[in-house]
Amino acid sequence: MIITKKIKIKRVIIGTWKNSLLVVLVCSISFLFSEYVFHDVVDLPAVIPTILGTALAFFIGFNNNQAYDRWWEARKIWGALVNDSRSWARQINAYLSLPDGRTEDELFEKKKTAIFRHIAFLYALKGKLRNENSNTYNKYISQQELEKVEGQTNIHNAILNIQSSELENLYKDNWIDGFRFIELNKILVRFSDEMGKSERIKGTVFPPTYNFYSRVFIWILMISTTFVITNMVGAWSIFYGALIGYIYLTIHSIGQALLNPFEPIPTGISLDQITRTIEINLLETIGEPNIPEPIKSVNNEFIM
Repeated sequence: MIITKKIKIKRVIIGTWKNSLLVVLVCSISFLFSEYVFHDVVDLPAVIPTILGTALAFFIGFNNNQAYDRWWEARKIWGALVNDSRSWARQINAYLSLPDGRTEDELFEKKKTAIFRHIAFLYALKGKLRNENSNTYNKYISQQELEKVEGQTNIHNAILNIQSSELENLYKDNWIDGFRFIELNKILVRFSDEMGKSERIKGTVFPPTYNFYSRVFIWILMISTTFVITNMVGAWSIFYGALIGYIYLTIHSIGQALLNPFEPIPTGISLDQITRTIEINLLETIGEPNIPEPIKSVNNEFIM
């Protein structure tokens, strides 16, 4: 996720020079055709690029709004996961009580296991959303539980199922009463909802026709603009056509960068940072001595 408030010109040039060169090349070719091939054959009306540019502005604006809504929804989902994860750790720590015949060490182990298992759920979910072949979750669940989840296609859902079953066992064994069981189970339901929403965004492809036709129409606008104003400004039409094309392509690219919020790219949701933050918060809740370091930003520009 981008964290910098200033854009470096050097990075802009590095990221856009290929497109810029292609835009100038296309406009140059358009100028040559307009000036030396179709000069006395075709007189393109100025109304064409005017209408096309206006329509494209609305089309790209709608496209970018939808892309940002998709990105912002993903961020809200993981913001809710942060809050619910902290509530889970806090309530596990406060609600579990010592039944007759049990020891304080057993109580602490029950709390630790439930909190560790949730951290494993988060890492498994993050790995799925990022298409990572990561087994970070392994260290937070027992070998027996690991064997149960490894053979399943949806590991994070399998971990959540185990969490639900173990919560039921805590209630049956009198570690929690009925009211507290209901409250903790509500949080598990919210985890399931947030997991499903994340999977929905991940699994829903933004219609590729938006991207394809937007780019096609931008190139048509660029070429037609160069054709129309060649008779007015001569070779300067290359500059004006390229400028218009660059502006439209850049605005369109900004929207495209937000379409896949879970991808490990600078504009994606900072899943590494969010997951690590939750991990640190939960480990501190139970007084774990080995606390990992927070995720650091890349050149103070973005956090993965």
